Amino acid sequence: MTNYPPKLAELVEDFAGITDRNERVEALIEIADRFPDVRVPADIASKPYAEENHVQYCESDAYVWAQDNPDGTVKFYFDVLNPQGLSAMAMAVVLDETLSGAPLEQVAKIDTDIVFKLFGREISMGKGQGLMGIIAMVRGAALDRLNKA
Repeated sequence: MTNYPPKLAELVEDFAGITDRNERVEALIEIADRFPDVRVPADIASKPYAEENHVQYCESDAYVWAQDNPDGTVKFYFDVLNPQGLSAMAMAVVLDETLSGAPLEQVAKIDTDIVFKLFGREISMGKGQGLMGIIAMVRGAALDRLNKA
């Protein structure tokens, strides 16, 4: 967990204390409720979205964008086209709130294991693959920028 940016480390630690599955689900729904705050604005992208922003294997039809900040960090934006895609929405909110503005070196090291730390081990394989895909796109955006530097 030492590789996580502080905000993400704190969230993972908070979720480690949640042992009741229903409580975990409620916490994730509350996070997903903030999804409108991380949805991609029209000046960044409009539908139909470019395939390069499409998250592979995501049943909720998620998309990810990374915009460069003047300080060398990145601001992440997301869209989830499936209105039932609460898990993807929650993951998007988590990633924006904890990784937007974080050092690229830290974002590039994010492991997909946070899916299980936040959503629990009982998450379905399909849903888990989609959430890991969202993380991979965020991590890939950071790696691309680090490799160009």
